[in-house]
Amino acid sequence: MDKKITVHIADDHQILIDGVKAVLNLETNMEVVGFSLNGLQVIDWFNKNAADVLVLDINMPEMDGIGVLSNLKSLKNKPGIIILSSYDDIKLVKEVLQMGAQGFVPKKSAGEHIVNAVNKVALGQQYFTDDVKEKMMNTIMSKPTYNEENPDGFLINSLTKREFQILKLIALQYTTKEICETLFISSSTVETHRKNLIKKVKAKNSVGLALFALKNNIL
Repeated sequence: MDKKITVHIADDHQILIDGVKAVLNLETNMEVVGFSLNGLQVIDWFNKNAADVLVLDINMPEMDGIGVLSNLKSLKNKPGIIILSSYDDIKLVKEVLQMGAQGFVPKKSAGEHIVNAVNKVALGQQYFTDDVKEKMMNTIMSKPTYNEENPDGFLINSLTKREFQILKLIALQYTTKEICETLFISSSTVETHRKNLIKKVKAKNSVGLALFALKNNIL
Protein backbone atom coordinates (compact mmCIF):
# COMPACT_ATOMS: atom_id res chain seq x y z
CA MET A 1 0.00 0.00 0.00
CA ASP A 2 1.41 3.40 -1.02
CA LYS A 3 2.26 5.90 1.72
CA LYS A 4 -0.38 8.58 2.13
CA ILE A 5 0.40 12.29 1.86
CA THR A 6 0.04 13.68 5.37
CA VAL A 7 -1.45 17.18 5.64
CA HIS A 8 -1.67 19.64 8.54
CA ILE A 9 -4.16 22.53 8.24
CA ALA A 10 -3.68 25.92 9.91
CA ASP A 11 -6.42 28.54 9.91
CA ASP A 12 -8.19 30.56 12.59
CA HIS A 13 -11.63 29.59 11.27
CA GLN A 14 -12.76 26.10 12.27
CA ILE A 15 -15.35 26.04 9.49
CA LEU A 16 -12.63 26.43 6.84
CA ILE A 17 -10.50 23.74 8.49
CA ASP A 18 -13.48 21.38 8.48
CA GLY A 19 -14.20 22.17 4.83
CA VAL A 20 -10.63 21.56 3.64
CA LYS A 21 -10.41 18.42 5.79
CA ALA A 22 -13.63 17.06 4.28
CA VAL A 23 -12.32 17.58 0.73
CA LEU A 24 -8.92 16.01 1.44
CA ASN A 25 -10.40 13.03 3.31
CA LEU A 26 -12.20 12.04 0.11
CA GLU A 27 -8.79 11.33 -1.45
CA THR A 28 -7.44 7.84 -0.87
CA ASN A 29 -3.83 9.05 -1.01
CA MET A 30 -4.19 11.79 1.62
CA GLU A 31 -4.53 11.94 5.39
CA VAL A 32 -5.15 15.04 7.53
CA VAL A 33 -2.94 14.80 10.61
CA GLY A 34 -4.24 17.59 12.78
CA PHE A 35 -4.96 21.30 12.64
CA SER A 36 -3.89 24.55 14.28
CA LEU A 37 -5.97 27.65 15.01
CA ASN A 38 -3.09 30.11 15.35
CA GLY A 39 0.54 30.51 14.32
CA LEU A 40 2.07 29.51 17.65
CA GLN A 41 0.12 26.24 17.58
CA VAL A 42 1.58 25.51 14.13
CA ILE A 43 5.15 25.97 15.39
CA ASP A 44 4.47 23.88 18.49
CA TRP A 45 2.89 21.10 16.43
CA PHE A 46 5.78 20.88 13.96
CA ASN A 47 8.34 20.87 16.76
CA LYS A 48 6.74 17.63 17.95
CA ASN A 49 5.32 16.11 14.78
CA ALA A 50 5.80 16.00 11.02
CA ALA A 51 3.63 16.28 7.92
CA ASP A 52 4.35 16.24 4.20
CA VAL A 53 2.28 19.35 3.50
CA LEU A 54 1.14 22.34 5.55
CA VAL A 55 -1.92 24.26 4.36
CA LEU A 56 -1.35 27.66 5.96
CA ASP A 57 -3.53 30.75 6.36
CA ILE A 58 -1.76 34.12 6.27
CA ASN A 59 -3.95 36.03 8.73
CA MET A 60 -3.94 34.21 12.09
CA PRO A 61 -3.76 35.37 15.73
CA GLU A 62 -0.71 34.91 17.98
CA MET A 63 1.58 34.67 14.92
CA ASP A 64 0.65 35.24 11.27
CA GLY A 65 1.55 33.03 8.32
CA ILE A 66 4.63 35.09 7.48
CA GLY A 67 5.94 34.51 11.01
CA VAL A 68 5.24 30.79 10.67
CA LEU A 69 7.13 30.63 7.37
CA SER A 70 10.10 32.36 8.97
CA ASN A 71 10.10 29.99 11.94
CA LEU A 72 9.78 26.84 9.84
CA LYS A 73 12.75 27.74 7.63
CA SER A 74 15.21 26.03 9.98
CA LEU A 75 13.03 22.97 10.56
CA LYS A 76 14.86 19.75 9.71
CA ASN A 77 11.83 18.03 8.17
CA LYS A 78 10.20 21.11 6.70
CA PRO A 79 6.83 20.45 5.03
CA GLY A 80 5.81 21.67 1.62
CA ILE A 81 3.73 24.77 2.29
CA ILE A 82 0.57 25.93 0.51
CA ILE A 83 -0.69 29.39 1.41
CA LEU A 84 -4.43 29.88 1.69
CA SER A 85 -5.37 33.54 1.64
CA SER A 86 -8.37 35.81 1.21
CA TYR A 87 -6.03 38.09 -0.76
CA ASP A 88 -4.21 37.28 -4.00
CA ASP A 89 -2.14 40.45 -4.26
CA ILE A 90 0.97 39.68 -6.31
CA LYS A 91 3.24 41.32 -3.74
CA LEU A 92 1.97 38.87 -1.13
CA VAL A 93 2.48 35.94 -3.50
CA LYS A 94 6.09 37.00 -4.13
CA GLU A 95 6.73 37.52 -0.43
CA VAL A 96 5.55 34.06 0.62
CA LEU A 97 7.48 32.41 -2.21
CA GLN A 98 10.64 34.14 -1.04
CA MET A 99 9.86 32.90 2.48
CA GLY A 100 9.72 29.30 1.29
CA ALA A 101 6.10 28.56 0.33
CA GLN A 102 5.55 26.31 -2.70
CA GLY A 103 1.92 27.01 -3.44
CA PHE A 104 -0.68 29.77 -3.27
CA VAL A 105 -4.44 29.24 -3.41
CA PRO A 106 -7.01 32.01 -2.80
CA LYS A 107 -9.58 30.88 -0.23
CA LYS A 108 -12.41 31.44 -2.71
CA SER A 109 -10.85 28.72 -4.91
CA ALA A 110 -9.79 26.31 -2.16
CA GLY A 111 -12.45 23.67 -2.80
CA GLU A 112 -11.57 23.49 -6.49
CA HIS A 113 -7.79 23.54 -6.19
CA ILE A 114 -6.64 22.22 -2.81
CA VAL A 115 -6.36 18.54 -3.86
CA ASN A 116 -4.22 19.33 -6.92
CA ALA A 117 -2.15 21.76 -4.86
CA VAL A 118 -1.41 19.13 -2.18
CA ASN A 119 -0.47 16.51 -4.78
CA LYS A 120 1.91 18.91 -6.57
CA VAL A 121 3.55 20.36 -3.47
CA ALA A 122 4.01 16.89 -1.94
CA LEU A 123 6.14 16.09 -5.01
CA GLY A 124 8.28 19.17 -4.43
CA GLN A 125 6.62 21.17 -7.21
CA GLN A 126 4.94 24.57 -7.12
CA TYR A 127 1.22 25.17 -7.50
CA PHE A 128 -0.75 28.32 -8.32
CA THR A 129 -4.32 28.86 -9.47
CA ASP A 130 -4.73 30.21 -12.99
CA ASP A 131 -5.61 33.74 -11.85
CA VAL A 132 -2.50 33.91 -9.65
CA LYS A 133 -0.38 32.53 -12.52
CA GLU A 134 -1.71 35.24 -14.82
CA LYS A 135 -0.80 38.00 -12.36
CA MET A 136 2.67 36.49 -11.90
CA MET A 137 3.20 36.26 -15.65
CA ASN A 138 2.24 39.91 -16.12
CA THR A 139 4.99 40.97 -13.71
CA ILE A 140 7.52 38.43 -14.99
CA MET A 141 7.11 39.47 -18.62
CA SER A 142 7.59 43.18 -17.93
CA LYS A 143 11.06 44.77 -17.84
CA PRO A 144 11.05 48.27 -16.33
CA THR A 145 13.90 50.75 -16.75
CA TYR A 146 16.05 51.11 -13.65
CA ASN A 147 17.56 54.33 -12.32
CA GLU A 148 21.21 54.26 -13.34
CA GLU A 149 22.15 56.24 -10.23
CA ASN A 150 21.61 52.91 -8.51
CA PRO A 151 25.04 51.15 -8.57
CA ASP A 152 23.46 48.16 -10.32
CA GLY A 153 21.05 50.20 -12.46
CA PHE A 154 23.20 50.28 -15.60
CA LEU A 155 23.91 46.55 -15.28
CA ILE A 156 20.22 45.69 -14.88
CA ASN A 157 19.26 47.82 -17.89
CA SER A 158 21.87 45.97 -19.95
CA LEU A 159 20.09 42.63 -19.42
CA THR A 160 17.96 41.39 -22.28
CA LYS A 161 14.23 40.99 -21.66
CA ARG A 162 14.62 37.20 -21.62
CA GLU A 163 17.54 37.37 -19.16
CA PHE A 164 15.46 39.63 -16.93
CA GLN A 165 12.52 37.19 -17.01
CA ILE A 166 14.76 34.25 -16.11
CA LEU A 167 16.41 36.23 -13.31
CA LYS A 168 12.96 36.91 -11.84
CA LEU A 169 12.00 33.24 -12.02
CA ILE A 170 15.27 32.15 -10.41
CA ALA A 171 14.60 34.61 -7.58
CA LEU A 172 11.14 33.03 -7.20
CA GLN A 173 12.85 29.62 -6.74
CA TYR A 174 11.64 28.16 -10.04
CA THR A 175 13.48 25.03 -11.16
CA THR A 176 14.92 24.78 -14.68
CA LYS A 177 11.95 22.58 -15.67
CA GLU A 178 9.46 25.14 -14.31
CA ILE A 179 11.23 27.99 -16.14
CA CYS A 180 11.04 25.98 -19.36
CA GLU A 181 7.31 25.40 -18.89
CA THR A 182 6.63 29.04 -17.99
CA LEU A 183 8.57 30.62 -20.85
CA PHE A 184 8.15 27.79 -23.41
CA ILE A 185 11.89 27.40 -23.96
CA SER A 186 14.31 24.46 -23.75
CA SER A 187 16.45 23.55 -20.74
CA SER A 188 19.61 24.26 -22.74
CA THR A 189 18.34 27.78 -23.46
CA VAL A 190 17.63 28.31 -19.76
CA GLU A 191 21.11 27.14 -18.81
CA THR A 192 22.73 29.38 -21.43
CA HIS A 193 20.89 32.41 -20.05
CA ARG A 194 21.74 31.36 -16.49
CA LYS A 195 25.45 31.22 -17.32
CA ASN A 196 25.29 34.61 -19.05
CA LEU A 197 23.51 36.11 -16.03
CA ILE A 198 26.07 34.70 -13.61
CA LYS A 199 28.83 36.25 -15.70
CA LYS A 200 27.07 39.62 -16.10
CA VAL A 201 26.17 40.18 -12.45
CA LYS A 202 29.40 38.53 -11.21
CA ALA A 203 27.53 35.93 -9.16
CA LYS A 204 28.94 32.52 -8.23
CA ASN A 205 25.76 30.53 -8.77
CA SER A 206 21.96 30.68 -8.86
CA VAL A 207 21.83 31.60 -5.18
CA GLY A 208 23.97 34.64 -6.01
CA LEU A 209 21.56 35.55 -8.82
CA ALA A 210 18.60 35.32 -6.45
CA LEU A 211 20.37 37.53 -3.90
CA PHE A 212 21.17 40.07 -6.62
CA ALA A 213 17.49 40.13 -7.65
CA LEU A 214 16.31 40.55 -4.07
CA LYS A 215 18.82 43.32 -3.37
CA ASN A 216 17.50 45.25 -6.36
CA ASN A 217 13.80 44.46 -5.84
CA ILE A 218 13.57 42.57 -9.13
CA LEU A 219 10.36 40.75 -8.21
